[in-house]
Amino acid sequence: MSILKYAPEALKNLFKPPVTTKYPFEPAVYPEGARGHIEITIDDCIGCGMCVRSCPCGTLSVDKMAGTWSIDRFDCIACGYCVEKCPKKCLTMVEGYQTPGAKEGKVTYTKSPEQLEKDRIAREEQAKKAAAAREAAAKKAAEAAKQQQPSGLEQAAKK
Repeated sequence: MSILKYAPEALKNLFKPPVTTKYPFEPAVYPEGARGHIEITIDDCIGCGMCVRSCPCGTLSVDKMAGTWSIDRFDCIACGYCVEKCPKKCLTMVEGYQTPGAKEGKVTYTKSPEQLEKDRIAREEQAKKAAAAREAAAKKAAEAAKQQQPSGLEQAAKK
């Protein structure tokens, strides 16, 4: 008799549309206010580290010389502070969640070789300009010191 107890419910469900979502066949609809996950356009990143300093969880790391940016997805709370603080706006908050995988949660992005070469050349030019500016400042300071020192004749006249 217990089988007949559930028969009406089973018959109703045969003719109703499914209550569950058709996830693999239809994309998931994320609710309003869902945070999602952080993505980066790595070639636009200048490696300033503002995102690292603003991250409350310490999940981000940047290596300017190597041209890498890393995030530990398992520790990230998707607060969006790094996205707000990025001066080049290369970080974005993407709707949806990360695709699950067998790898660890830490993901590292690396700049393209062409961009790394451009960055290296720009750093060298900036270093040359800074060295020239320091040399000019030292020369100017030496001239100013030379002008302030009285010559030997002036010192003898004062005595």
